[in-house]
Amino acid sequence: MPESTPSFPQSRRVLNLWDLIVYGIVLIQPIAPVGVFGLASKISRGHAVTTILIAMVAMMCTALSYGRLAALYPAAGSAYTYVGRTFNSQVGFLVGWAMFLDYLIIPIINTIYAALTLQRLVPQLPYVVWVAALTCAMTVLNLRGVSSMARTNQWLLAVMTVVIGAFVVLAIRYLFGAQGWPGLLSVTPFYNPQTFDVRSIMTGTSLAALTYIGFDGVTTLAEEVERPRRTVPLATVLVCLLTGVFSTVEIYLAQRVWPDYNSFPNLETAFMDVTRRVGGEPLFQAMGLILIVACLGSGLTGQAGAARLMYGMGRDDVLPKRIFGHLDPKRNDPSWNIWFIGICSFAGSLLMSYERTAELLNFGAFLAFMGVNLSAIRTFYFRPGAGVPEPGGPEPRGKASFLADAAVPALGFLFCLAIWWNLPAPAKIGGGIWLAGGVIYVAVKTRGFRDKFKTVDFKEA
Repeated sequence: MPESTPSFPQSRRVLNLWDLIVYGIVLIQPIAPVGVFGLASKISRGHAVTTILIAMVAMMCTALSYGRLAALYPAAGSAYTYVGRTFNSQVGFLVGWAMFLDYLIIPIINTIYAALTLQRLVPQLPYVVWVAALTCAMTVLNLRGVSSMARTNQWLLAVMTVVIGAFVVLAIRYLFGAQGWPGLLSVTPFYNPQTFDVRSIMTGTSLAALTYIGFDGVTTLAEEVERPRRTVPLATVLVCLLTGVFSTVEIYLAQRVWPDYNSFPNLETAFMDVTRRVGGEPLFQAMGLILIVACLGSGLTGQAGAARLMYGMGRDDVLPKRIFGHLDPKRNDPSWNIWFIGICSFAGSLLMSYERTAELLNFGAFLAFMGVNLSAIRTFYFRPGAGVPEPGGPEPRGKASFLADAAVPALGFLFCLAIWWNLPAPAKIGGGIWLAGGVIYVAVKTRGFRDKFKTVDFKEA
């Protein structure tokens, strides 16, 4: 029997569908496909739009699984919790361990991309100087308590929307003015028989899926949503759909403006070269600035989240308590962990490429996505009515539907498996080593899996 849940104050259910959609788009950001455009185009041999659409299908099916589980367990809101409750705490921990890798990677990948962008804007200064400046800035701001840019999210969303909107208008004008309707409307970005290759496209999709990372953040608000059983799944799916539509338009126009994927001056910042071609130096500079601000905000949040997670593990003596369980007596923050993540971000940004970092990030993310889809199948199809909802959550249904409860999450699992399977070997090796470390940790803590496993609270992040 499940343990009784102590009573606790309930959040007010005031958020509607539109509130969740706006929140999700802010999390993912309208410029999400910008960073992967050049690399995805190169890897997929000019089919970046196709990779975005394939990833969208996988994410929409997975989003539905996330949303339904979040409605059942609105206080949980995390993949490791869903997997842990559906299967067991050890499997749940391994999913959380994979997520922990993502938390460590987020400040690194944002530092890399911001430094690359700054180097394009101010080429006189070397890459290492920008990496040092960015990691120092994020570390100092986090030590001062500025752990996120939530207060400016709405403003940043508006600015990004204006810049992307300007790019769309200028790109349409550029294409129509140069080639007329044939230049503007073409199937080539979706299917070019001269370069189409399934293996290349699936490998490119494993990178393009980075566009959607963050959609699951919508589920963390499940406790404050009106009619969560309907609203949360619908919102997560719509966030992925809208992200896919916006990203497809952006990447389609970019591919039409710059069809030769072999001629980018710099693959990582290729989209900036496209903006310069259609909008000149002003649009180039504007795109660079919002990319830097967006990366700084995301990096700040990632560093703070990783530091808090390490503090939680140190407090529970999972990691050495004297080091990772330390709190600054003045500001009450895990200052040593913040410094540790800052040093890791600096070293990682110098040792790893943007492409490899993105692939490693997707290694952990897609393992979690597969776990969530399997959890949805077991919870809603094989054990309908068996789930125990959190206070304020909906009652589970008593009758399973093959389409909704098995087919859709199974499709999401298979798409995520295909994307994960097509990650390049270095990402699989690095992620596999990290995952093996988690297995060894569980084995040591449970004396060869004989003792009861102490669950780590990954919600610290």
